[in-house]
Amino acid sequence: MILRVDPGSVAPAYEQLITQLMTAVRSGTLAPGTRLPTVRQLAGDLGLATNTVARAYKQLEGDGFLATNGRNGTVVATPRAAPDDDEVRAAAILFVGAARRAGLDLPGALGAIRGTW
Repeated sequence: MILRVDPGSVAPAYEQLITQLMTAVRSGTLAPGTRLPTVRQLAGDLGLATNTVARAYKQLEGDGFLATNGRNGTVVATPRAAPDDDEVRAAAILFVGAARRAGLDLPGALGAIRGTW
């Protein structure tokens, strides 16, 4: 799997990585147990700061997509949620990022959701 970050995108690099990795896991392109590059290696390959890649990995680990096994590295975990829940979570991550960039607080972001619902 090849990951790419578009520097001209309005989405931050870590969100782009999250979206690409979530999509690859959900589609089966990255199967459970697949070992991912180290944070340092992926950051170097993509020309990103290590904190950017670490942030994406940490978010994906918290969401149950990745598992970090200490010195054994980071691997794709078996997703905890159903595929429909994963899709909603991915959309929510993107929405929260956009809302923050727009300067919305939580009530403002929820208002935007209610207005769209």
